[in-house]
Amino acid sequence: MPPTAVGGTGVAAPAPARRPVRAALAPVRLRLVALAVLMAARIAVGVALPALLAAAVGAVLDGTDVRGPAGLLAAVLVAGGLCEAAVGPLAASANATGTFRLRMLTVRHLLALGPRSPHAVGESVTQVVQSAPMAAGLPARATESALSLLGAVAGLAGLWWTDWQAGLAFTLAMPLTVLIAQRFMSEAGRAQENYLTAQSRLADGLVSALAGARTIRAAGTLGAETERVLEPLPELSAAGRAMWRTQREVVWRLGLLMPLTDVLVLAVAGLAVAGGRLGPAELLAVTGYLALASGIVDQIDGLLGIAQARAGARRLDDVFRHEPPAGGTTSATPADGAVRLRGVTVRHAGETVLDRLDLDLPAGACVALVGRTGSGKSLLAGLPGRLTDPDEGEVSIGGVPVRELPLEQLRNLVVHAFERPELYGRTVHEAIAFGRPGVSREDVVRAARAARADRFVQRLPAGYDTPLDETPMSGGERQRLGLARALLRPALLHVLDDATSGLDTATEAEVSRSVTDVLAGRTSLVVAHRAATAARCDLVAWLDAGRIRALGPHHRLWADPAYRAVFGPAATTGPAPGPAPLPMEKEEERCRVEQR
Repeated sequence: MPPTAVGGTGVAAPAPARRPVRAALAPVRLRLVALAVLMAARIAVGVALPALLAAAVGAVLDGTDVRGPAGLLAAVLVAGGLCEAAVGPLAASANATGTFRLRMLTVRHLLALGPRSPHAVGESVTQVVQSAPMAAGLPARATESALSLLGAVAGLAGLWWTDWQAGLAFTLAMPLTVLIAQRFMSEAGRAQENYLTAQSRLADGLVSALAGARTIRAAGTLGAETERVLEPLPELSAAGRAMWRTQREVVWRLGLLMPLTDVLVLAVAGLAVAGGRLGPAELLAVTGYLALASGIVDQIDGLLGIAQARAGARRLDDVFRHEPPAGGTTSATPADGAVRLRGVTVRHAGETVLDRLDLDLPAGACVALVGRTGSGKSLLAGLPGRLTDPDEGEVSIGGVPVRELPLEQLRNLVVHAFERPELYGRTVHEAIAFGRPGVSREDVVRAARAARADRFVQRLPAGYDTPLDETPMSGGERQRLGLARALLRPALLHVLDDATSGLDTATEAEVSRSVTDVLAGRTSLVVAHRAATAARCDLVAWLDAGRIRALGPHHRLWADPAYRAVFGPAATTGPAPGPAPLPMEKEEERCRVEQR
């Protein structure tokens, strides 16, 4: 169903929320229905067998024709065997398909949330790897347990029908059994959730430690970091032990209760046979129905599986509770790359980071965004591309509010280059062309040259076809590939979020001059930490205390000591850097030779 506009604003209303498990299993609904039918047939066979067996035995004892009862018994046994043979593969197929689809839905949702996701990386991995398959098995497990319970009830009804006294004896023990099962479900579900939570914390700590492995080794803190990563281990162990302890207590209690119940029922039935109220065939039927009714004990493993599946489903519900941004439906096209922010307020972790901020980026201008660490520069830079949405206010490009633009169109209008770019693809070519699979090699090389990445790429064993995982790169080289990926897109606005911070002064000057030429006539927003970077831009937006304190050329703002302090103590004195403080050509060449 296509999204609908809200109030004529051109903003798509989010689709009605659907439970993720239900949405994932929609394509296998027919298989689940067939599975339920087969399980029901299997239960029906189990219910019919005691009566058919009693009829066959009675015919033998009475000396009547046994062919009819025996033939019917054989037919039912064959039908039960066929159902049993079909249930396993069908359940496995439905569970595998549901797991695959639920994992895909979860991954897509997490990627759609992007920076909005409240879940850490390790926790997200746990959701996809563990919670999804647990939750996907919930319908099949619940159906099997419900039908098995129905079979036990049918067995109890058969017991009452065969001998009401035996049925009464079994019924008197049922309330205690149900009470034990309810307590088990509650405690097992709680223990399983605690287990998954501790496992997520452990995975998140491991992911962060692996990402900073070089820093940990250099600092000599391997022991301390190992303890930090394994800190949730006692909690994980306690949750696992609690789960097994709960299962153990239930098993021994029911394991003691059910044999006593069986002895009581069989004693009542035996007395009925001795008194002539029941015959041998009826005693056989009582035994069969008793075994069927006692199947409630066999549900402990099934109940544990349901508890685990429910815990996984609840954790996935927590992921899907956070809605990704909804794209707009307007057909309007921004007239140019002018960016306008009006009354923008952004809150994070209960604090106001941007407070009723106003800012105008002229079309075709290169604007530097500067401010102290933690002032919200990256947060502001993510607003035009909707990496973050403001809590209040409006952001527009070319006169069109970004909320009204379809997300696919917005991704082509606004391109980002980050301080720590993640590179995707099998080769260097695919890493640069990521998101534009049909782009030519010439365009990729042109973008790499503009980012001054072509020279080190050409030195690789296979050039642009070198496998990415076999390409050792420094932080600056990785940044240049990320910058080339951004330059490859002909967007209206390019956001460079500290995208050259890993480059030395000479290389940054060279890259900045090249990027300025490539982006001539297009709007660019550059998050800058160096005074020289800000000096090369047309304008500087000075972010301070959640608002734009000043907007103007760098050399004019430099007269303010507070502005100079933004770039560190070394910048508080001395003349303003020139608009393009590029080193001399010979000095550049000497620096490049030293780098090689």
